[in-house]
Amino acid sequence: MPKSTQRLCRRIARAACALALVLPLAACDALTPGSTAAVPGPRSVPSSTAVPEGDVTLRVQFADAPLMVDALIAAFEKGHPGISVEPQYKTFSDYVQNLKLTMTSDSAPDIAQYAVGMTDLAQDGHILDLAPYREAYGWDESIPPVSLDQLTAGRKSEATGGRALFGVPAGLSMTGIYYNKELAEQAGIKGPPRTLAEFEEQLAAAKDADLTPLGVGALTEGGLHLWAALLNQLMPTDDYWDWVNGTKGATIENQAGITASELVVEWSRKDYYHESANGTGQIDSTAQFAKGDSVFLINGNWAAGQLATTMGDNVGFFPMPGENAGAPTVASGFSVAYAVSSRTEHPGAAGAFLDFLTSPEAGQIISDNGFLPPNPEAVAKPEGVLADIAEGHRRAIADDGITTFPDFAAPAMLDRLRSGVQKLIADRVEPADYLDSLQDEWEEHHAE
Repeated sequence: MPKSTQRLCRRIARAACALALVLPLAACDALTPGSTAAVPGPRSVPSSTAVPEGDVTLRVQFADAPLMVDALIAAFEKGHPGISVEPQYKTFSDYVQNLKLTMTSDSAPDIAQYAVGMTDLAQDGHILDLAPYREAYGWDESIPPVSLDQLTAGRKSEATGGRALFGVPAGLSMTGIYYNKELAEQAGIKGPPRTLAEFEEQLAAAKDADLTPLGVGALTEGGLHLWAALLNQLMPTDDYWDWVNGTKGATIENQAGITASELVVEWSRKDYYHESANGTGQIDSTAQFAKGDSVFLINGNWAAGQLATTMGDNVGFFPMPGENAGAPTVASGFSVAYAVSSRTEHPGAAGAFLDFLTSPEAGQIISDNGFLPPNPEAVAKPEGVLADIAEGHRRAIADDGITTFPDFAAPAMLDRLRSGVQKLIADRVEPADYLDSLQDEWEEHHAE
């Protein structure tokens, strides 16, 4: 039976089971606070940027960069003495897993970090369209368009007629490769590679020098960052965006996906990863790299502050290189962005907080914590590894090469990606079967 027919049969069976469960509850669902039916589609913030008078408390729930968020909150509260901000930190896995329940409940936070699943929440009206604030505050002037475009959920704003906006970035991100300069020199590696083939030669050189070539924290997101970095170099960017955005007919079951997956397996067979990669999280792989346990490390710019402090001038960074010298710089990236709940009683105060994130003061805090500020011209010029990242990001922006993370293709895609790449590293799944599992999840979510 063809794969497409098998998927269709599975979808029909799942739909039948779901219908049997939903029908008895349908009459009650419309009366349940926080249910999808209780909020009829996308809603917008008011167009006024007036900050409310009196004491206001905003609750902000997030999963990334707690030290940065604490510093941003302190600076914002200093300039807005009438507004208190209560941080609610969650681990990334817990945050993503519970996001829908959190944002559809009557106790939803006023502001929440934008994450996988926000597109569906925006569609159902649980996240406010910030397009009126986009125009009133002039965010198009202070934030790169590519960063805002990732937060539109592909929708038109009913309030302004332009693009919708469901979040504001507070620090931009990209993934890439860190390298230990002393260990690289020890292995005869002269500098960042110009091509993917040259990078493979450098991994082999590190192995020949009895060094661990590449640190990968595959227990959490490190493995999927590696796979996505390879996919970014092999798959046309437009085709990748079609898949992530759910465009009809898009597929990950193509030659680029096969080649990227085969490279993950091949590098494992050649012992380019630490033997415990599948049992090591990103935080631990970063700490190991900082101690000199590997020549290279796959991670994002969120680790730069820690590595700059620990390693000083001994650490550098480069985006994963393309197949050919001079190829466009393409890298997965997003932003630590924040959305506003449709249940907030303080949209004006929430808007003021989001606008603060675009200010030079906030930008410096963001830069000091290893992230890329929305407006890099408003902060002091970075040095060392932070300068490497800023230059890589500049090139990616110029090449229109910042792509979002692959788990944004479907709310449940993260688990498929993470466990699937672990199996690739362990050589326990064929690349074609891994891609088939991803496409199954994609088609289940995007089925008409």
